[in-house]
Formats: sequence, C-alpha cells, structure tokens
Amino acid sequence: METTSHDSLRYIVALSLIPKIGPGTFKNIISYCGSARQFFEMPKGKIQKIPGVGAKVSAFHQQKDTYLREASIMLEEAEKNAVQVISYLDKTYPQRLKSFADAPVLLYTRGALDLNPPRTIGIVGTRNATPYGKAVTAQIVEDLIPYRPTIISGLAYGIDIEAHRAALQADLPTIGVLGTPINKIYPSHHNQIAQTMMKSGGLISEYRIGSTLNPSNFPQRNRIIAGLSDALIVVEAAKKGGALITAEIAYSYNKEVFAIPGNLQSYYSEGCNNLIRAMKAGIYLGPKEIEEALSWQSEGSEPSKKKLHVEWENFDEQERVIIQTLLQEKDLEIDQLSWKTNIPLSSLASKLLHLEFQGLIKALPGKKFQLATN
Repeated sequence: METTSHDSLRYIVALSLIPKIGPGTFKNIISYCGSARQFFEMPKGKIQKIPGVGAKVSAFHQQKDTYLREASIMLEEAEKNAVQVISYLDKTYPQRLKSFADAPVLLYTRGALDLNPPRTIGIVGTRNATPYGKAVTAQIVEDLIPYRPTIISGLAYGIDIEAHRAALQADLPTIGVLGTPINKIYPSHHNQIAQTMMKSGGLISEYRIGSTLNPSNFPQRNRIIAGLSDALIVVEAAKKGGALITAEIAYSYNKEVFAIPGNLQSYYSEGCNNLIRAMKAGIYLGPKEIEEALSWQSEGSEPSKKKLHVEWENFDEQERVIIQTLLQEKDLEIDQLSWKTNIPLSSLASKLLHLEFQGLIKALPGKKFQLATN
C-alpha cells in the first residue's frame, strides 16, 4: 500500500507537535488547508480563520521552524529504532480506528504488522488473572484458530499477556497496544514475548520515542484496543479497572462486546457479570458467538450465498443507488457509503433502516453495512 512521503510526514509530525492541536483540530486544519505543509506556508491572518484554530494556535505557527526541526529529529530516531510512523492520512492507517473522532493523528509501530487484517479479536481482563481466567483465555484463542483472526491486547500482566502468549502458540498474529513510548516495553518482563510477537504481528503506540511515561496513558490507550477489535472479549474483571474501560469504549463504538460469566463469589468476575447484567456485553460461551455476531466463516467452510433478487420498482432512487453501491463493495462504513452515494447522512440512516427491514442489507459492527447475501 502507498505510504505518506517522508517530507509530507515531516510536516504532519510537526503539526501534531503544536500544543492544543488534538485529533479534531488536526482534521479541521487538513480539511481547510489541504495538507500540513500548506498550513505552515499560510499567512497568520488566514490561519486565524480556520475553524477551531483561533489565536492561540496561530501564535505557535510563528515557531514553525522549531517544530519542523523537532519533527526531523523524531523521524531520524524512529528510523534508527526500526519504528514506523503512520499518519492519519496514510493509506496504511487502521481503517477500523479511523472512523472514530478520537483516533490518534500519529501511530508508532514496530514489527511485521498488518494494521488492516481481515479479522480481529480483542481480549482483555484483569492484571491479577486467576488460573480459571488463564485457562479460559487459552481456550478462547484455541477455539478461534479456524477463523484466523489477529489477537489484540495490551501486553499487560494477567489476561493480556496470556492472550498474546496463546496467540503465539496458536500461530496467530497478535498486536500489543502500548501505553508507553513505542520503544519502551512495560512491564519489561514481557520484553521477550514482545520481540517474538514482532515476527508476525507487533506493537503499536500513540506515544513517540522519548515521550514522557504517564499513568493516564494506559486507560487512554484502551480506545485503540477497542477501535482495532471487531469484537472484544472480557475474560475476568473486577468491579473497576482498565478492562471495563475498554469494554465501555468498545460498547460506545458499537463494537460487539462479550464477557465470560463467572462465579458470583469471585472478585474478578464481578466486572464481567455486571457488563452482562447491564446488557453492555453478551455472554461468551464459545466461538459460535463470534461467528454469528460477525458473520464469520471458518477456514475451509463455504458460506451459503443466496442470489440477490431485487424488485427494483419497490425502491426509490436513493435506495437503488445504495443497493448498487453495496453490490460493488464487500462492506462500507456509513460515512463512506454517504460519500459514495452522495446521500446526506440524515437521509441515509432512514434509507438503510428501510432496506434492513426488507432483508436486503445487514448492519455490522463499527457502523458498517453490507448486502445480506455477502
């Protein structure tokens, strides 16, 4: 796949270094200016007119040479450490993550990662995993082997590292999402497993080499785990903790969330049981839950495909355009579908609902849609 050129990336990195420019402001600037380079080449008066920028950000623009120098140093450090820097504008950026407003502008990766694999499963849980939790994690991964997913987790103690270890044993690619700078493995005890993971998967972080390690980074990185996962499975969780934060984010992202039900007297099953009770997670009983929720087929099995029969006269012009567009695509996010069909989101949602009721399309996790016969 095509990647952003080194010079363009330098300007993107420099833009991301300016204080007060988060994902939303960054996207506004790119949309208004056309590129990060054009932002730096704009006069101050025009910069102040960019929506969401204002006088404070435009003042930092005067220090553009400083930010560009720092960006060059960052990219040199990344190259020395075999770190790839992937921007939000890069075609290799994870498409599963890109649709969310809080998606990081830059990602730093190490290893042989495919950031857009066909199938992904996130597995998270407590750092204080019980023997039961460890055994269940290993069984989940073993049961998923026929579907060949990439396993996503956070490289932490407990359930996370068991998920990565089980994926390696099953010869499945696995990605560790770090809450630390990309060149710092935490905990360091997991460094050897991380090195092994990089042969067929790898590490991903939104924190660059040399950035400050902050405890708040760990709950923050959970949105990346949630965003990268087609479905998230919570194995064990106390009443509060990072796994529940990840589950809440995945739920808010309209991802499929499952929890392993546990003993009512087990402290580390309380979080899972509460997720199920609040109907924010389905009960995970086996791989069939994933197969049905995500319409997956195991390797070697042939999906039964029906021939699409459409009585076109029963649909208006916009609905016909939607059907024709989905005939040409495997699946599309609602924003992509709106762009390809030129139908405003306000109208598109009701059209999709009507077509779903007619049994012609089906909704997928992540606000995606496909023909019901796919």
